[in-house]
Amino acid sequence: MFFEREVTFQLKAWTSRPKPKPLLLKGARQVGKTSILKWFGKKEYEKTAYFNFDRQPDLKQFFELTKDPKRIIQNLSLVVGFSIEPRNTLIIFDEIQECKEALNSLKYFEESDEAYHVIGAGSLLGVTLGNYSSFPVGKVEFLEIHPLTFLEFLNQKDPEMAEFIRGIEKVEPLLDYFVNRISESFRLFMISGGMPEPAREIAENGDLSRVEELLDNINQAYQLDFSKHVPSKDIQKIAYIWDSIPSQLAKENKKFLYQVVKPGARAREYEDALTWLIQAGLVQKVSRINKAAIPLPAYLDLSAFKIYLLDVGLLRKKAGLDAKMILNPNDLFSEFKGALAENYILQSLLAQFDNAPVYWTSNGRAELDFLLQHEGELIPIEVKSAENIRGKSLSVYGEENNPKVKIRFSMRNLIQQEGLINIPLFLVDRTKYFLDFVLKV
Repeated sequence: MFFEREVTFQLKAWTSRPKPKPLLLKGARQVGKTSILKWFGKKEYEKTAYFNFDRQPDLKQFFELTKDPKRIIQNLSLVVGFSIEPRNTLIIFDEIQECKEALNSLKYFEESDEAYHVIGAGSLLGVTLGNYSSFPVGKVEFLEIHPLTFLEFLNQKDPEMAEFIRGIEKVEPLLDYFVNRISESFRLFMISGGMPEPAREIAENGDLSRVEELLDNINQAYQLDFSKHVPSKDIQKIAYIWDSIPSQLAKENKKFLYQVVKPGARAREYEDALTWLIQAGLVQKVSRINKAAIPLPAYLDLSAFKIYLLDVGLLRKKAGLDAKMILNPNDLFSEFKGALAENYILQSLLAQFDNAPVYWTSNGRAELDFLLQHEGELIPIEVKSAENIRGKSLSVYGEENNPKVKIRFSMRNLIQQEGLINIPLFLVDRTKYFLDFVLKV
């Protein structure tokens, strides 16, 4: 089973240009970068030339000896055993962060007269670029891939329902049959999360024990990255932060606290470690604002933020929450259901919108889960993990800021009432469509 991803539409737009700039595909380990690029090369090009600088370290010498793209391509053609030609060959440089000279060579590919189609990818590319001062700015394009969305998962698990969701044109309640059928797949997604391998396992076989094993393997792979790619002074600090995230999100106030990482911990001691996790794409930082005004980045409160994991399945597993508790929910983990729901919502919003959401507080009166800037409007968002929708945050925000539209995510049906859209959790991937629909009315 191969999960077709929305990012392929952006890849198609890139490849259709007369002379596309080299492209860097960012994303955490095991979100599916390599699989997507190989699939895309097979589908859209006559040939695909794939190189991995982690598994083929000898390739680095080709880029150390010359900066001429034609000579580099001649040498690489000998490696793959066929002629690498402009336009009809997709050139993939995987784990490109392992070869700084290859990263730097992208400048010369962009300046070349030949239209070479080059894509670089890497699991720690964000870390490398964040610490690589000589990177050729303006010579490349960037594209980021996130874990699978629920709709991408549903494409394979229940393609008929995926097509049904894409065909929803009005903000109005769905029939119970569709709600119940989609909800079954949604619970499975909340168990596996959006990492392709465990998602594929649960969609194809429904083997929960194997899903748990695969999630453990991913977590261990990340732990190995800590020891392999991080300065020795920060290895343990990164591990402490990584392991503290379920505890951070289990609090009623989910503001990140260094004291939860380790008693007596201070920000100045752990800031570099946290920055590494953010740059590696393993965690997402959501900053606080106290004033709801555009542009949101101008009003960030740098002293307060929340940290979420890149994937809801990994969060569930790290929290030690048994998969069967998702299939048969009960009150034992009611406090943590909110954290899972928020993490899931954040994943989907990041995949849909260019602007990252923030969260909003109002002098101790209320705390809004997310605030999103879209089409010149600020969209307040409240997340509820079930059908119980009691809460005052949206009301307080509405009184103070009079937004054009508000969003609540919950397990209640799709409905619009007096400027509020209630979107079922399983329809979060259609948020941008619903917003655009309502804002244009």
